[in-house]
Amino acid sequence: MTDTDIAPAAAQAPAPARKRILTGDRPTGPLHIGHYAGSLKNRVKLQSQYDTFILIADVQAMTDNFENPQKVRDNVLQVALDYLAVGLNPEHSTFVVQSMVPEIAELTVFYLNLVTVSHLRQNPTVKTEIAQKGYGESVPAGFFVYPVSQAADITAFQASLVPVGADQLPMIEQTREIVRRFNHLYAPVLVEPQAMVPEGTVARLPGIDGQAKMSKSLDNAVYLGDSADELAKKVRAMYTDPGHLRVEDPGKVEGNTVFSYLDAFDPDTAHVAELKAHYQRGGLGDVKVKKYLLEVLEAELGPIRERRAEFARNMDEVERVVKAGTAKGREVAAQTMDAARRAMQLDYF
Repeated sequence: MTDTDIAPAAAQAPAPARKRILTGDRPTGPLHIGHYAGSLKNRVKLQSQYDTFILIADVQAMTDNFENPQKVRDNVLQVALDYLAVGLNPEHSTFVVQSMVPEIAELTVFYLNLVTVSHLRQNPTVKTEIAQKGYGESVPAGFFVYPVSQAADITAFQASLVPVGADQLPMIEQTREIVRRFNHLYAPVLVEPQAMVPEGTVARLPGIDGQAKMSKSLDNAVYLGDSADELAKKVRAMYTDPGHLRVEDPGKVEGNTVFSYLDAFDPDTAHVAELKAHYQRGGLGDVKVKKYLLEVLEAELGPIRERRAEFARNMDEVERVVKAGTAKGREVAAQTMDAARRAMQLDYF
């Protein structure tokens, strides 16, 4: 390639006025408090500081729900409701439906030429998720290559920052490698993103049954839209210390779901430390601790529940917000795609 083959600087997509972040969720069910503690709460803080794009990742959801597209479709607006309920403001955060931005799929096809099968197979996040789902050699190709699709998500919107947990860092590094190779081979038109590992967020909140993962399929999640009665029922059923049979017995706080939730949601850390010490030496019953946790959770989730119900009364407006955000997202992605096509010399006419 000669210097004259390189796309001129004018071909580069316009840079956003503020640093842009991209986050997202798969619409496979309503969002739960694990999403809230691990990501959503932090997004609300960040939206006033950054140009925020939030992807409702229905295409990615289809990689392991391809036999049940109705499930994905039904949850797109439900996820948007959860966003609005926790305080994500459409004036600061742009909600985009992934499948309605075909430029992402186009970028994915081009990026697949820049990644080897062996490299994808070695991706720690992919390896872990394939093992968790028990795919073995029957892993769907779409699921196998979703790190490449994720790279297309990030770069399509010219995001320079991607808030992730530490377990997702290999995915961001995969994106950075794709960007570097593309920019080296063709022209420097793609933004190389940086991972942002937020401080003070909860890496993973256990299910109410004590399982490491909270999910709809395991029926062990507390949802943002749960009623007060549903929340109380779930708190009463929470896994504690099975060896703590009597109030006077010493109890364990490690692996005790109630204390994990208090760590995540009670701002009074000194009081939580006192409760832990009391529980460990004996004399503090599970019923009393759960009652306190319910008060903490209700104070946090009650206002979210009320806002969600209010927004749900006008689903036409929720749809309008998502439609407008998706249109804005497609405009940005089209600019990126145009710059990428010029760089690859695929701008024939």
